[in-house]
Amino acid sequence: MIIINIGSLVGIVPEGVLRLQGAEMSRTGTLHDAWLRVQDGRIVDFGPMSAVPQEGGVLDAQGGLLMPAFCDSHTHIVYAGSRAGEFLDKIAGLSYEEIAARGGGILNSADLLHCTDEESLYEQSMERVREMLDKGTGALEIKSGYGLNPADELKMLRVIRRIRETVPALVRATFLGAHAVGRGRTREAYVDEVVGMMPQAAELADFVDVFCDEGFFTPEDTVRILAAGRRCGLRGKIHANELAVSGGVQAGVAGGALSVDHLERTTDAEIAALQGAETMPVMLPGSSFFLGLPYARARAFIEAGLGIALASDYNPGSSPSGDMRFVMALGCIRMRLTPVQAFNAVTLNGAYAMGLSAQTGSITPGKRADLILTRPGWTLETLPYTYQTPFIRQVFLDGEPL
Repeated sequence: MIIINIGSLVGIVPEGVLRLQGAEMSRTGTLHDAWLRVQDGRIVDFGPMSAVPQEGGVLDAQGGLLMPAFCDSHTHIVYAGSRAGEFLDKIAGLSYEEIAARGGGILNSADLLHCTDEESLYEQSMERVREMLDKGTGALEIKSGYGLNPADELKMLRVIRRIRETVPALVRATFLGAHAVGRGRTREAYVDEVVGMMPQAAELADFVDVFCDEGFFTPEDTVRILAAGRRCGLRGKIHANELAVSGGVQAGVAGGALSVDHLERTTDAEIAALQGAETMPVMLPGSSFFLGLPYARARAFIEAGLGIALASDYNPGSSPSGDMRFVMALGCIRMRLTPVQAFNAVTLNGAYAMGLSAQTGSITPGKRADLILTRPGWTLETLPYTYQTPFIRQVFLDGEPL
């Protein structure tokens, strides 16, 4: 297939570039009036319409924008039921911490999941996955963490594996047994239990995660759980600094984590800890929007020479949306990122935060053809500006239209 008459081909990145940092965040390769060839699910080549090839099937983009599909590196979309009752609590003025202290929040989701059979859990989760794919997400990470005991954590990981086997998107699984302390256990005893789950979890997961924050798990717990994950072949991905300056960023960097996520509350010490590290800072503006939390200091990170990724945090309690175009818009409107910076954060850098940027996240020959073709007339600037106007003409995953 050759896509012709592309108004703007954006997200062109040279082969071998796996993430963008500092000033690189403000640039993206762009070719106007272009064509792109796809073969066997991969991007083969592209160029100006003045030199378009004549062979192969043709799709006329009619001046639409062609861009990489979104890469969402932080979701919790395998869950049961809803926490709409807590939405009313939030309206009444209760904080995330107050709801959790009353036995709600993550523990509420764990209770619902425990009572849900695996088939129903898969069917409910697939509805959310299909919604995300229809909105242009081509790669996503899904966490466990609403089980909080061995049987239910493994049930979640099996559902994530089934999703991976079902959909054309790239899916990565993360074991988040340390999402909260399971009911009836002390934190110390539960950390022992999480470490004991690790060998079985590693048969189904790609990463291990810890909620290292005030009222949840300590940096010392985090270091121990990450070490146990490494022994089983799982790399770390950390929840850090959502509720307080927790030491989670430093623990994640020290443990070789691929990403540290949330970062609503950071100081210059966290920025310094990330400089020179392979760890990607991942910011979740949907959670700030829904909970009324501060937005992460995205511009300060970039000005210090770091890259950032943006992800949806799609979950039932603090960010019930997987719309990555809205995440991009929040990055611009509330975090003061430029459209190019926000675009890089939801594509290539998001892929990097899942270990997938050699496969997807940019317009690069040899990568999967995970693409969004917009309706005519759209630009990178109008995507986050008119953020509710329908813009997608066609999503392609692995070269095939959805």
